[in-house]
Amino acid sequence: MALNITGQIGSLCGSPFPEQSGGGDQPAAVSALWKPVAAGGNLRCRIRQPGGQDLDSLTPPVSPCRSPVLGALRPDLTMACQALMTDAAVEEGVELEHGGLGTGDKGKGVPVFVMLPLDTVKPGGGMNRRKAMVASLKALKTAGVEGVMVDVWWGIVERERPEVYDWSGYDDLMEMARRIGLKVQAVMSFHKCGGNVGDSCTIPLPPWAVEEMEKDPGLSYTDQWGRRNYEYISLGCDTIPVLKGRTPVQCYADFMRAFRDRFASLLGSTIVEIQVGMGPAGELRYPSYPELHGTWKFPGIGAFQCNDRYMLASLRAAAESAGHPEWGNGGPTDAGGYNSWPEDAPFFRRENGGWDGDYGQFFLSWYSGLLLDHGERVLSAATAVFAGTGVKISVKVAGIHWHYGTRSHAPELTAGYYNTRFHDGYKPIAEMLGRHGAVLNFTCVEMKNFEQPEEAMCRPEELVRQVAAAAMGAGVGLAGENALPRYDEAAHDQIVKTATVAEGEEREKMEAFTYLRMGPDLFREDNWRKFVGFVKSMREEGRCREIVEREAESFVHATVPLVQEAAVALMSG
Repeated sequence: MALNITGQIGSLCGSPFPEQSGGGDQPAAVSALWKPVAAGGNLRCRIRQPGGQDLDSLTPPVSPCRSPVLGALRPDLTMACQALMTDAAVEEGVELEHGGLGTGDKGKGVPVFVMLPLDTVKPGGGMNRRKAMVASLKALKTAGVEGVMVDVWWGIVERERPEVYDWSGYDDLMEMARRIGLKVQAVMSFHKCGGNVGDSCTIPLPPWAVEEMEKDPGLSYTDQWGRRNYEYISLGCDTIPVLKGRTPVQCYADFMRAFRDRFASLLGSTIVEIQVGMGPAGELRYPSYPELHGTWKFPGIGAFQCNDRYMLASLRAAAESAGHPEWGNGGPTDAGGYNSWPEDAPFFRRENGGWDGDYGQFFLSWYSGLLLDHGERVLSAATAVFAGTGVKISVKVAGIHWHYGTRSHAPELTAGYYNTRFHDGYKPIAEMLGRHGAVLNFTCVEMKNFEQPEEAMCRPEELVRQVAAAAMGAGVGLAGENALPRYDEAAHDQIVKTATVAEGEEREKMEAFTYLRMGPDLFREDNWRKFVGFVKSMREEGRCREIVEREAESFVHATVPLVQEAAVALMSG
């Protein structure tokens, strides 16, 4: 039976690498992923025992590989195989002298986390591709990664009926991370998976919640054409008991409380952060640019989501209070469609656009204010639940960078961020997070302006700087993510530049960075080499890049047997 590493690692995302032909002692698929490790170099390992004593020695220049399968496949990996860590060694803490595990560098640089596949835990309990996951997590640990981020899906855990929670798949994953020595950022994912950028699977809301949404269409966000969105329950009914006698916020709080009680022994040690889902894709925003069924395509401006009956009731009350009851009949009717451009829609035009008039200012203040109130309610519940546990609380804000160069910033407005040329929409968000001691997690950190289509007036760099300034002004910690999968050095360099602080800069470094996403592409040889160097650059800011890259190269070699052991385990399991 042929050993196909790429197929097994590819199974992490359900998309194995194609078979490749080749000769020699190793299978062609192995050659396609990794080149042979140069022989003749010694790998120094330092194993820290529980009592604190270090065992420091060089591996013998020539010794038989302990794995008979690998020994037959790769005679040139004998030294690397000596460095292969067993589960027990990982539990006790193994520190490679080249800096691979980096356990002695706490407080230096910016820690890097890696997002796990969206379908890491499957409906009904259990983990997908468990053996591949074990080996992959070990490789990440050896590369110096601080931990992993995982979605804890409401639609999986509370799937059967209200207040009955199945944590079985997450039990296994959290214990695996603890044993290997990785930290966990747990995302309380109260949204549907499927229909957004990067969604590779479909995980709906709990069936009993969807049933209530079908009975009462007002529970779904609705646009001016009556199109309903089932990604996340409308914030208009946050405080109304519409879900089998509970309010949506009560459902979220009960879910988080059950998570806290289930994993109490790991909070603050293995589980170090709780990211609280606030909307579609887990972000604090409205579902204004849904990709499902081709509704929206980049760089469209999106559409306001305020026409469900609960939000309309709020709008009417606000209009009455403002002395303009005629403003309470719905959102702007001249705001174009999902795929319009700002100048195509009178409401968003540069000159005499409705966004800058009395009605526009009233509507945008109300629309964005409801989003802030929603964030306040859910965050209050989260901080109450996790108080005293030692975990950080974070909230994700979307990086809507297209048309940022226009006056109206239309896509940000439809998403609920009242950010224009003349109005700072991120300052109130940062201040709201600051009241709860939460971290602001922001995307598109990897992007540069010139990489984007010029006609769409994308300004990701300016957007990131604005959000960073808002966070700093509010005394809020800032963390980052890349919006799209990137494996090139240009993206890595941009992340390092944005996340770390050079000497003399008057700004704060990021508290953490989460890399999108673990999968087969990350484990390709060139991508993996660049990623290991990137992680070291983030953790060891200020060091000479050439030195960091040379050190990283040796760790690339050290992780080869981990990946290959994963393939052997999967083949036999």
